Order: sequence, then C-alpha cells, then structure tokens
Amino acid sequence: MRREVLTWSDVDKLIDYLVPQIQGRFDSMMIITRGGIVPGGLLAEALNITYLLTASIRFPADFPGMFSPQDKYVIPEFIQFPDDELIEGRRILVVDDVWTRGRNVVTVCNRIDAAGGTPESCVLHYKPASSLYPGHAPTYYAAVTDAYIVYPWELDRGPSAMRLMWEG
Repeated sequence: MRREVLTWSDVDKLIDYLVPQIQGRFDSMMIITRGGIVPGGLLAEALNITYLLTASIRFPADFPGMFSPQDKYVIPEFIQFPDDELIEGRRILVVDDVWTRGRNVVTVCNRIDAAGGTPESCVLHYKPASSLYPGHAPTYYAAVTDAYIVYPWELDRGPSAMRLMWEG
C-alpha cells in the first residue's frame, strides 16, 4: 500500500481547502477520538465553533476472532458519547481525520440523528475504495486517496512510524 507522510503545512492546506466548503452555522462539533482531535481543533478555531463534544467508539470486529472485519453490522461499543439532551435540535459537524471504512463517522452520525440532532460529516481524507458504505460519502472532505496516511501528530508513535517518515 502506498504511504503518504504529511507535514503540518500539508494539514494547513487541507484545512484551508475544507473551510470554504462548510456552509452555514453549526451549533456544535462532535470530534471522534483519537483521529479527529487535531483536525477538529483546527476546524473549530477556523469556523468559530465553541461548543465541542467528543465521541469514542470501538467495534468488536476490530478484535481478532470475534467477527469478520467486513461486518459493518456489528454493534459498536460507545466508550464515550454525549447525552441526548446535548444533541437534540442541534446542527452538528462530525469530524474525524480519515474515512477509511466509514464505520466511525456513519455510526456517530446515526446516533446523533437518533437523538434528534442534524449531523454533517467532515474528514481530511476520504477513501471511497475501502468504504463499507457505497453511495455514501462524508459531507465535506479535503482529499480523496487510496494511500495510508501518516499525519504529523502520529510521527512519534515509535520507531516503525519514524521509519515510515524516512522511507515514505
């Protein structure tokens, strides 16, 4: 798989590309941890969104032997998610770093919708070829790719990550 190692300048360009696409005023932003924390913070500042929420979920399918990795119907575990009264009636921008299979973003958006909120999704990178949701895409995205993306905030995750930077 092709790898792409991004710099902070690359991330700034992606944010600069996203901001003019995002239309209207959002009542709040839901940042999906961990990947959405940095882009969410940058976008919150650029869009002047001050009401920030976080969602943390995991899928049992991500743990070997439990389910097939292609099974998008496995019920996720919500490790952290705001109460419905913080979501109901709000237009919410859901932010993550990358839409690879789409499960995290789709799951969070569905839960916001079920709680009476209006979600719109936003990612830096969209990978349509690996998405489990054909015909669905993030509302806003800065780039389409098939590469394995290494963001600048991920470079210090050990020697193998540093090797990626020098080999990539």
